[in-house]
Amino acid sequence: MTDTAPAPTTEKKKEGGRPRRKPKSQDAKAPKAPPRPRKVNPVLERLFELYPKMFGARFLPLKLGVFQDLLALHPDEFKKEDLKIALGLHARSTRYLEAVAAGEKRHDLNGVPVEDVAPEHVHHAILEVFRRRQARTADDLRPQLRARLVEAIEASGLSREEYMLVVRTNDEASNAVLDEAFAEWGARTAKREALLRAFEASGRSVAEFAEMYGMDPAEVGRTLERARARAQSE
Repeated sequence: MTDTAPAPTTEKKKEGGRPRRKPKSQDAKAPKAPPRPRKVNPVLERLFELYPKMFGARFLPLKLGVFQDLLALHPDEFKKEDLKIALGLHARSTRYLEAVAAGEKRHDLNGVPVEDVAPEHVHHAILEVFRRRQARTADDLRPQLRARLVEAIEASGLSREEYMLVVRTNDEASNAVLDEAFAEWGARTAKREALLRAFEASGRSVAEFAEMYGMDPAEVGRTLERARARAQSE
C-alpha cells in the first residue's frame, strides 16, 4: 500500500515554518472624508438675504415682536410655523446669546437700535453661554462668570433686591454664583464709596487727587462717576 503524497502548498513560509503575512492594504491608511457641512435652515437663509445686518456675520438682539413684523412684511414669504422654528434656532444659537449677554441693545430688522435688553434676559444669556463653554473645557470658568455677572448687575441699575427678584431661579448652582457675584459687587461698591468720600473731603481736583495716591486720573474719574450714580439711585 503506497502512501499518498501531501498536496503541495502555494503559500511560502518563513524559517521556522510560519507563513509570511501579506502586507496590509494601503487603503486602510487613507484619510477619512471630511464631515459634511450642516444644512442651514432655509428660512434662516432667506432671512439672511433679506436682512443681512441682523442675520449675517454679526448677530444682534432682535426687537420684541419681530416675528409679527416679519409676517406682516412678508405674508406670502413665510409660513408661521416655519418662521417660528427658524427664529427659535437663531435665538438659541451661541452667537446670538453672546450678543445678548454682552448687553447689546435690541435692534429692528434694519439694524437700528430700539430698546434695551431686559436685565433678566442678559443674566440668563450669560449663564447659558458660560454653561456651554464650561462643557467644552476642564478649566474652572466660575471666576469669569462671576465677573460678567458683576458687570451685568452694575449695568442693570437695579438694587440687589430688584435684581434678585427678576433673575433668581430654582437652580442652586446658578444662585450660588449669583450670591458670589453680589458679594464681589458689594466690595467694589464699598471701595468706590470710600474713594468718593475721600475725594470730596480732600478739596482737590481729580488730577490732584489721583496724583496724591499714585492713581490714574481717568480711572479715578470713572470710579467717582459710578459712585455718584450709585448714590443718586439709592
